[in-house]
Amino acid sequence: MSMLIEAIGITAGVIGILAWGPQIKEVWINKKHEGISLPTFCIVSFSLTLWLIYGIAIDSLAMIIANILTLTVIGIIILGVLRIRLDDKIV
Repeated sequence: MSMLIEAIGITAGVIGILAWGPQIKEVWINKKHEGISLPTFCIVSFSLTLWLIYGIAIDSLAMIIANILTLTVIGIIILGVLRIRLDDKIV
């Protein structure tokens, strides 16, 4: 795959990851979890895992990096929501 195409993919992945920043702030700093659906986040995580496997299969560095980082960010959000809900006893 051409380096330009991979660079575009990596750039898109980084922008997509930055988009989760406000959500992380809401959960971890402001301790707000209302409206976050853990089942939805789990389904999205499963989908991203499949995309990661696909990226590995086709040897796409952009897909591999973007999906690993996005899975990490979503994991951080899920852990934050679980922490808040367990503290509030509303899991």
